[in-house]
Amino acid sequence: MCLIVIAVNQHPDWPLLLVANRDEFYARPTRALGFWPDAPIIGGRDLEAGGTWMGFNRNGRFAALTNYRDGREPYRPGASRGQLVAHYLLNETPAAEYRPPDDVTSGYNLIRGDHNGLYYSGNRGGQLERLGNGIHTLSNALLESEWPKTRLARQLMAKTLSSPSLDTEALVSVLADESPAQDSQLPDTGIPHDKEKMLSSCLIRSPNYGTRATTLIMQAKSGLTRIVEQRMDRSGPIGRTDFTLWIKPLGV
Repeated sequence: MCLIVIAVNQHPDWPLLLVANRDEFYARPTRALGFWPDAPIIGGRDLEAGGTWMGFNRNGRFAALTNYRDGREPYRPGASRGQLVAHYLLNETPAAEYRPPDDVTSGYNLIRGDHNGLYYSGNRGGQLERLGNGIHTLSNALLESEWPKTRLARQLMAKTLSSPSLDTEALVSVLADESPAQDSQLPDTGIPHDKEKMLSSCLIRSPNYGTRATTLIMQAKSGLTRIVEQRMDRSGPIGRTDFTLWIKPLGV
């Protein structure tokens, strides 16, 4: 998961609105959004390492993950970052007190929530923080880092929410912009310029790597939750899953 925009208490009917893009190699095997057969989790699944980038459980626990990008950092072997989401969802520790396992050494950001609220932290300087009212963005740096794609995501979410009627398709398309950032605005994450440029758009498309899925989450105060996953490959959309279910609401 490489770009997330979250609107907390910015719409009267939907106090939680989240749109996220998962960027990954096209060849990496993935299972679509659904109920896991071996655990009480609803989410997609990485079939290579067994984890996930985002998911819920029936008790209202939620988590989403992004990688923290630092091309200057030497490789350190460790557990898959995707295990963090499942570990939290199967845990009973309150979101505000949860501490991810130490065996995940690669850089990550983790958003997790329960009935007490949504919280963020990361292992590359991301201090524990509760997400208050407003529109929040997270990519491959710290929460609210001002990258071109996060600024655009926040602007597009605000524009969509300003419409008199909330359009689901417009929400799914909030992160569909493929325009790369200008060279002068590119972040410096220690990777080659051409790769930094390719990764600078909200929706990424290249021969081998790109946005594999866009996920929309809409949750009402009652716990009514809609989860839409639009899957895609380098050519465009290839499938969609749309769930509506009742989950204990997050405390936003």
